[in-house]
Amino acid sequence: MKNNNNTKSLQFYVVGLNYKKADAEIRGRFSLTDQSKINLLDQARLEGIPSLIAISTCNRTELYGFAEHPFQLISLLCKNSNGTVEDFQQVAYVHKNHEAVAHLFKVGTGMDSQILGDFEIISQVKTGFISAREKGLTNNYFERLVNSVIQASKRIKNETEISSGATSVSFASVQYILKNVPDIQQKNILLFGTGKIGRNTCENLVKHTKNNQITLINRTKDKAQKIAGKFNLIVKDYADLQAEIQSADVLIVATGAQNPTIDKELLNLKKPLLILDLSIPKNVNDNVLEVSGVQLVHLDQLSQMTDDTLEKRKQYVPQAMQIIEEVKDEFITWTQARKFAPTIHALKAKLEEIKETELKYHKKKIQNFDEDQANLITTRLIQKITTQFANHLKAEETEVDESIEWIEKVFQLEAFQNEQNN
Repeated sequence: MKNNNNTKSLQFYVVGLNYKKADAEIRGRFSLTDQSKINLLDQARLEGIPSLIAISTCNRTELYGFAEHPFQLISLLCKNSNGTVEDFQQVAYVHKNHEAVAHLFKVGTGMDSQILGDFEIISQVKTGFISAREKGLTNNYFERLVNSVIQASKRIKNETEISSGATSVSFASVQYILKNVPDIQQKNILLFGTGKIGRNTCENLVKHTKNNQITLINRTKDKAQKIAGKFNLIVKDYADLQAEIQSADVLIVATGAQNPTIDKELLNLKKPLLILDLSIPKNVNDNVLEVSGVQLVHLDQLSQMTDDTLEKRKQYVPQAMQIIEEVKDEFITWTQARKFAPTIHALKAKLEEIKETELKYHKKKIQNFDEDQANLITTRLIQKITTQFANHLKAEETEVDESIEWIEKVFQLEAFQNEQNN
């Protein structure tokens, strides 16, 4: 698979790890902050990586890019996170070319998520692409690929019911609260952290709990106030965190910090407290369980809990996968056409040149030669020949690179193109 620079040694890879083999602690080591993503992209440019997208969510961290060898991407990931190459080798995966494309389709459509049908992941893919484009690390191939994945995601959401029920960690957390906390409308809920997951959780809390006693705290108060204003909620200063925890019945932590922001020292409790940690790395220290009355639930536990609608959603997996295959096939067809189009154009030009030479020859040799009729026939033949070659190159079983090389060799197209350019 070639990139825009036609460098044959570059291949398209995805390197990464996810919830399937890496637990929350390991995923936390490889998680990328917004700043570390920027640093990673800058380093990629300096190291000659032509195109790269970085994705880091609560259940996966992945790099998609063109490289001569996947270790170039693995090295970038380890340099910009707290993970090591040894850790990576234990739990990670590497996919190449078509397998990498297929993996991105599954990820972007929620088919590879902890909670089947999670449609929040597609926004992460979009954000990753936009960041890469701002750094000059995208090309036509990447743009077409990401747009195809977005198209598949939209179709699955609109044409199936795989998005019914809990399809995100934020929604699953609210469903857990509704099932396990009696009289939730009368309870004090404290949401600590108002990033993307915190914001989505807040919206779900307001929508489903009918509780107007939700308090927001964020290190940057302005961010919390913007969300609170939308729902008419209470905002407290970060300095009030310990006092607010004491009065809370439910504490939801979604701070996205690299180290725990909640530990037992903050808990001077007078009543039971349910804590939901929706962060990667974990933002709640396990030592909170030493405090009487504390129940701690991490996002991995939420994702594993049986959702009443899970079996129903599984029924739509075949339909979703069919949609993915349709859109993916269109993308693969485009990439193949993009790869062999220059060869077909050069072949057609070479045949046209041969035609003109032959017409001139026969015009001199044959009396009353019908040049218009001959031109019509040969033009039709050229169209049929080039169409046959194009259909061969489009065929799924065709080794495109080898076929292109063979066509260029037989018709001496490289030498012909050099002559044309000169």
